Amino acid sequence: MSNKEHSEELNENEIRLSKLEEMRKVGIEPWASYKPVKNTCKNVLEEFKEESEKEYIVAGRILTVREHGKIVFANIMDRTSKLQIYIRKDALGEENFDNFKKFFDLGDIIWVKGTSFRTKMGEVTIKVQELSLLSKCLHPLPEKYHGLADVEQRYRQRYLDLISNEDSAEKFKKRSKIVKSIRHFLEDKDFLEVETPMLHPIPGGATAKPFVTHHNAYDMDLFLRIAPELYLKRLIVGGFGRVFEINRNFRNEGVSTKHNPEFTMLEFYMAHGDYNIGMDLTEELLSDVISKACETNKLEYKDNTLDFTRPFKRLTVFDSLKEFGGFSEEELDVDLIDSTLKKNHITLLQKSPSYGMKLWTLFEEAVEEKLISPVFITQHPIEVSPLAKRDDVNPFAVARFELFAAGMELANGFSELNDPFDQSDRFHQQVAASKLGYDEAHKFDGDYINALEYGLPPTVGVGLGVDRLTMLLTNTSSIKDVILFPTMKLRQES
Repeated sequence: MSNKEHSEELNENEIRLSKLEEMRKVGIEPWASYKPVKNTCKNVLEEFKEESEKEYIVAGRILTVREHGKIVFANIMDRTSKLQIYIRKDALGEENFDNFKKFFDLGDIIWVKGTSFRTKMGEVTIKVQELSLLSKCLHPLPEKYHGLADVEQRYRQRYLDLISNEDSAEKFKKRSKIVKSIRHFLEDKDFLEVETPMLHPIPGGATAKPFVTHHNAYDMDLFLRIAPELYLKRLIVGGFGRVFEINRNFRNEGVSTKHNPEFTMLEFYMAHGDYNIGMDLTEELLSDVISKACETNKLEYKDNTLDFTRPFKRLTVFDSLKEFGGFSEEELDVDLIDSTLKKNHITLLQKSPSYGMKLWTLFEEAVEEKLISPVFITQHPIEVSPLAKRDDVNPFAVARFELFAAGMELANGFSELNDPFDQSDRFHQQVAASKLGYDEAHKFDGDYINALEYGLPPTVGVGLGVDRLTMLLTNTSSIKDVILFPTMKLRQES
């Protein structure tokens, strides 16, 4: 915002504030009590019939006003739509009409009673009989044709973004529809929706840095949930054979167009299944959700068309390095991979990294962003999958998949490790890795080991990023545009 625009806004704020006392003197309360609202703007538009006028009572925010002497046309907006209203001096009364012109501003929320008709221009309109102020707006709205030009302001003042930017509002309505479709799909598959703790005594379920807080009464540190996985699997042990949670997770890591410290995940677990069944179910879920939200399985995202028609392509990590990374088998050999990493300017921070860790780092750096069309990547190194069951064919890999699309991970699933001894060994290996500098390694969770000792049936678990899925389905390049209130750095006070 320029200095001139800022000055003009301050002047308008002062003008609006100056009206308050005078409004009260003439009996207009700037923030009135509740008045019954019987209809929506959408009702008026959908129910209109040419042959008869019908009375409606609606409420909405004033978006535009056009004065023509003794008549005024205005547009109001409620949660459903926009609607034109028509105010005549002789119908509303001279005093009320003059008060409207003098005291009411763009952004004010008003109550309207009147009958519907169609103007000569063909627009369904309310002919106002009664009108009153419900809530005074003390600041000018963003310019109607451009909305909020400042991207950061859109995130910090989302309410203004939603008022002025119809596209933004539609994205969040679609997000709600996506979540609803996910829930209905899983419920139809006999999954039970559950809630698990957000405060954990031991951070677990993912390789990530947690946020730390302190509980005063217990005098103990707790961690905001990085994943609900270990608690959901405890429920499988307890006999809930199919569970899911649409949950908020928190990870104390960097921010980017794909990452926000607080984000939404779907996780579901099914007893008596493996990662192949998990891939099939993930395909079916996405196909159902995308077709309902977008009415097509082919999505336009940035400069690409993503085809979510089943089945999706499936590749092992090793094969993806050859097909998408362009590496030869020789370059990926255990004795030559250090040279391959060096040639590609890739450095591992961990001390004495294993071959599997080197292979996985090469995948993240050289392959991940090239995975545009939906593709399942399987057979991850065991070192980066401490909670997954070993692959029956390749003992150095796990029975795991990740679904990538548009260069980002969309879903992650695997056959759950249910051997308590193997799981205990993996936790110990993670603790050792932590001492060597791997600060995202898992902690040792003794209570979870104890739960496994009571018997976890063969189980598949899947996590899916709701924010990223919404990005794809709304052709949005930044995760902040699909999270209503993204995490923002505090402004520096002058």
